[in-house]
Amino acid sequence: MKGLITFALFLLGFTTHVLAQNNEESAVKEAINHLFAGMKTGDSTLTRSAFATGAVMQTIVSKDGKVSVRTESVDDFVKLTGTPHKEVYDERIVFSKILIDGPLAAVWTDYKFYVGEKFSHCGVNSFQLVKGDKGWQIVYIIDTRRKDNCN
Repeated sequence: MKGLITFALFLLGFTTHVLAQNNEESAVKEAINHLFAGMKTGDSTLTRSAFATGAVMQTIVSKDGKVSVRTESVDDFVKLTGTPHKEVYDERIVFSKILIDGPLAAVWTDYKFYVGEKFSHCGVNSFQLVKGDKGWQIVYIIDTRRKDNCN
């Protein structure tokens, strides 16, 4: 009987841990989805809410066989998404990996980017998020961009 009680307590603790982890994963996904929903709808306020103060955006650029990293302004990005434009900016992501340790989350997403209905490029986003007073927010994002091998 003692073994059964110990096992039941173990299961209860494990279940509580898994549910807490799933809730945190959902909250992390929601923060990232705010970024892309804001892009798609042209809502700069929603886009801005996804980013922590001082966030950094970078992209990996490959030109003439040379790889470099280009830093982009979050403020310029938010302004771009909120400025009226004809076509919808539609980045379609797939969450591939989410790692969480307390207030730190690392997220890997594959994506395909469309301008309106026209395919533009694909790649991978790597996010770092921190959970603070405003919940989960992006503090760092770096991506790759390519036009081929976009399965």
